[in-house]
Amino acid sequence: MLRFIIVVIFLVLFLVLSIPVLIAEWLLAKVSKKTADHSSLSLVQWAFGVIRRLSGVELTVIGEERIPDEPVLYIGNHRSYFDIILTYERMKSLTGYVAKKEMLRYPLLVNWMKRVNCLFLDRDNPKEGLKMILQAIEYIKSGISIFIFPEGTRNSGSELSMLEFHAGSFKIAEKSGCPIVPVAINNSAFIFEEHLPRIKKTHVIIEYGEPIYPKDLSKEEKRGLAEHCRNVIQETINRNHALV
Repeated sequence: MLRFIIVVIFLVLFLVLSIPVLIAEWLLAKVSKKTADHSSLSLVQWAFGVIRRLSGVELTVIGEERIPDEPVLYIGNHRSYFDIILTYERMKSLTGYVAKKEMLRYPLLVNWMKRVNCLFLDRDNPKEGLKMILQAIEYIKSGISIFIFPEGTRNSGSELSMLEFHAGSFKIAEKSGCPIVPVAINNSAFIFEEHLPRIKKTHVIIEYGEPIYPKDLSKEEKRGLAEHCRNVIQETINRNHALV
């Protein structure tokens, strides 16, 4: 319980004390958006690194060298809020995450999310979902990677289970021409979700798979792209389960 209290205190202090920084970043973006984006990336990564250490997370990362040196679409399984914290801290370039629109209700947090190019998805409105995909494609073309959890929500099932992937998520890569990087995350739910409200010291494994280039796939392979990526991640979390 002590870890939970410490993490909450740090998060609240960061959000409140960073209000002047948010204003400075907003002003900087008027002069140079790219500079402001990189500055915001560094600040949020620092904060997430502090949260990881306060939470006692031991992190093993595999395959980071497989990530191409270009904007990509990251596709990951999703079982914990910490999936975002742990993966974002590792990003070496600008990356926006796709979040549910309900996150818009949290002041300051949403301001920082917008500063680091997050997109917000209305899961009940197909028209808004299409707008989000088009915006994500523009981000990719402007040099910003996108990270999406195509299960559509956090999976509260067993450790090795996965929900079905929404095929629409992959349109971002198909239409922009960017590679897809599968991301398999093991044991993240044990940090917090499996024993709310306690945060427990945990070993988490993140593995980045070989990039997939939709432009090199046949029409039939593109139709099965979501299922293929799901299978790649499923096989990886099954294999890495023994390492946790």
